Amino acid sequence: METNISLRQLGRTGMMVTPVGLGCWQFSQQNGMAGKYWPHLDNDLMSRIVSLSLEGGINWFDTAEVYGRGTSERALSASLQAAGKQPGEILIATKWWPMFRFASHITKSIDKRISALAPYPIDLYQVHQPWGFSSEKREMKAMARLFNDRLIKNIGVSNFSVQHMKNAWEVLDKKGIPLASNQVRYNLLDRRIESNGMMELAKKLGISIIAYSPLAQGVLTGKFHDHTELLSNIGWRKHTPPFRPAGLTKSLPVVNLVKELAHKYSATPSQVALNWLIHYHGDTVVAIPGATKETHARENTGAMSFRLSREDMEKLDQVSAVFK
Repeated sequence: METNISLRQLGRTGMMVTPVGLGCWQFSQQNGMAGKYWPHLDNDLMSRIVSLSLEGGINWFDTAEVYGRGTSERALSASLQAAGKQPGEILIATKWWPMFRFASHITKSIDKRISALAPYPIDLYQVHQPWGFSSEKREMKAMARLFNDRLIKNIGVSNFSVQHMKNAWEVLDKKGIPLASNQVRYNLLDRRIESNGMMELAKKLGISIIAYSPLAQGVLTGKFHDHTELLSNIGWRKHTPPFRPAGLTKSLPVVNLVKELAHKYSATPSQVALNWLIHYHGDTVVAIPGATKETHARENTGAMSFRLSREDMEKLDQVSAVFK
């Protein structure tokens, strides 16, 4: 395993991250509505997942207030402490949930986020989505106050449209603060940000794309194509288009090429899919796959141990162009 991994700058900030981080939604332990999406993971398993991620070179972790109403944040902190990590040795990104809230809540609730993650600082604080009672401009002004008060180190957004992202960038830019990132769904089976102007604007303004759901919720691994019986055990997801027969048929050419390249590079399908994400657009995209098993953590870090050739990345681009 290659551990000498090149770091890349998140946006135009001083935050240097590994191309792959660990998404920690699955640490919600089934608390709250968002937590019901994943199975309950015990503390020992979460600690092993975090330790394996660290051993594989990952230096940052993404969580959120809404992931189990702070459960994920507290579990991440506990796992990092169990691994012997000191504040400043790793980076943590978390998110404020705006639904049914005003921008003023950002400054009122920051102490709870700091407490949940203690003793680790908030290296990146993101507005989780743009659908609150206040505009993104007011939210960015509140985030800027936290930044200037040194309660957070960098500012990002999540699920923002092209216009929302531009508006957020403009507010911060006037204050001399870079907008670090926009965290959006992006993978080989969902490439809409390349056709709706998001990727183009992100590159122009120097904003990083943090790709969540980078494996299309497991579809890109091919396991649901090879073992359709698994579809009965994935809850409501089996009713969504990617998991229905027509969706699996549509994604099959991409999955077959991913498998072919996995064999060529002595890698796994998930590693090939992640490797394409973090390299195809230069340093613009970083990815945050999750992990509910130790094998997932090892696969995530292994995606940084090789690099697809430009020719092979172009092949994946062509076969997945239908998903732009």
